[in-house]
Amino acid sequence: MRLALFRILFVPLLLSLSSCVTTGSSPSPTPGKSGIQLSNSDKEAIGKKIWKNECNGTVEGLTSWNQGEDFPSLGIGHFIWYVPGRPGPFQESFPQLVSYMKQQGVAMPKWVGEAKGSPWTSRSEFLNQQNSAQMKELRQFLAGSVPTQTGFIVQRLESALPKMQSATPDPANSKRIVDNFYKVASTRTGVYSLIDYVNFKGEGIKTEEKYNGQGWGLRDVLLEMAETGGGQASANEYSEAAKRVLQRRIKNSPSSRGESRWSAGWMNRCEGYKHGI
Repeated sequence: MRLALFRILFVPLLLSLSSCVTTGSSPSPTPGKSGIQLSNSDKEAIGKKIWKNECNGTVEGLTSWNQGEDFPSLGIGHFIWYVPGRPGPFQESFPQLVSYMKQQGVAMPKWVGEAKGSPWTSRSEFLNQQNSAQMKELRQFLAGSVPTQTGFIVQRLESALPKMQSATPDPANSKRIVDNFYKVASTRTGVYSLIDYVNFKGEGIKTEEKYNGQGWGLRDVLLEMAETGGGQASANEYSEAAKRVLQRRIKNSPSSRGESRWSAGWMNRCEGYKHGI
């Protein structure tokens, strides 16, 4: 059933996204192709934009451990890497990135490919190792694999729609997700915005990723959107809906997390969805 759903709902979307990314115009399906087709220059451009968003575009920012968190965040998308034996409520993505890179034949430091989890067990240990040979090797590896990291982020987008539908049993809301996804994806600006947000805050399908029963993933943003006709209007409303969802997250979050400190950065990032790359 899920495979059939994927073919019916998602393959046409991927065909249209291919045209949109390549030309920057409204999408039109290309027979015989499937998947989001990105040139290396597209991957580089999108990857650098995400790198700037997550790491201020610095090499040092490719390896970080945010205050108040129990895990390091690595790469252009700040992919989470949990300490062995200490899983958390968010989706761990760095091991998935490593697996993807292996499938793509990307050369990597041996210790990265063999690690069973973060080799640093605390933020203080991580910070003390910032100038170590191991950390420098990791940064060099991540800085040199931006297009591949972008490809991984695109893969996450490709699998997002059927997952979001499966997590939305109400037929009207399920249709709303699909309709808004298509509308946002009708411009190059929208394609980038979908890719960025699903990497930034996930699909919104994990029950643990909610405060007071309200989530903040891509699914939540698509459901939050007001009715639009597509094109730039949808990109603009998507931006505003993302802001509303993240402001709601901050309001619902435990006071001990101090999430209001991220508000300005999050709002600025979502404002960028109106302008693309």
